[in-house]
Amino acid sequence: MNKVILMGRLTRDPEVRYTQTNNTLVASFSLAVNRRFTREGDTQTADFINISAWAKTGEFVSKYFKKGQQVAVVGRIQTRSWEDQQGQKRYATDVVAEEVYFADSKRSDSDSNNFEDTFGAESTNTNSGETSDFEVSSGDDLPF
Repeated sequence: MNKVILMGRLTRDPEVRYTQTNNTLVASFSLAVNRRFTREGDTQTADFINISAWAKTGEFVSKYFKKGQQVAVVGRIQTRSWEDQQGQKRYATDVVAEEVYFADSKRSDSDSNNFEDTFGAESTNTNSGETSDFEVSSGDDLPF
């Protein structure tokens, strides 16, 4: 099984490019993931992990993720190799994002307003006689 779950902060805004063969969007970014434990004398307390998000996931990342934001990524590790211009064999290990989530615990007021403008503010039903399909009355039996 090849599955990785990471939570960290974006070190830069996502960089968007398109593949040459079928013009698929790819968003690339790097996450600073804090280490849980550090060795004595070790000054680096975070790992910087390169991540790529393809197609619809990449569109979401490029639209809503910004530098410094805390996010969670679920994906898989992928290795690749190539020869550089000097003929040297090069290797890279990346995480390919399959799922991405916002992980900030608190938004500022300006972030909250941007979120509401994008996704719509939560509305309440002011008409006392109307019910929506998603309301639950106290007499309903719930399966959980």
